[in-house]
Amino acid sequence: MDPLTLFGLFAVSAMLICYALESRSPWFTLAFAGSCALGSAYGFLQGAWPFGLVEAIWALVAVNRWRQQRSAPKKGGP
Repeated sequence: MDPLTLFGLFAVSAMLICYALESRSPWFTLAFAGSCALGSAYGFLQGAWPFGLVEAIWALVAVNRWRQQRSAPKKGGP
């Protein structure tokens, strides 16, 4: 396995793990955004620009979700 393939495997594995854990903390949403950015870089580096573009958009969507989660009132408070 070459380094680029390992990088891609890491990026998409991180995306999967962070997506699964998003409901636990807004920080997993931000980590998901970061892993989407890594997935985007992987897509562009391997020459699959449509994948890279879509992952970049997902990163922006996830950052926006993170911002909304951070500004939302806490649940279960007095």
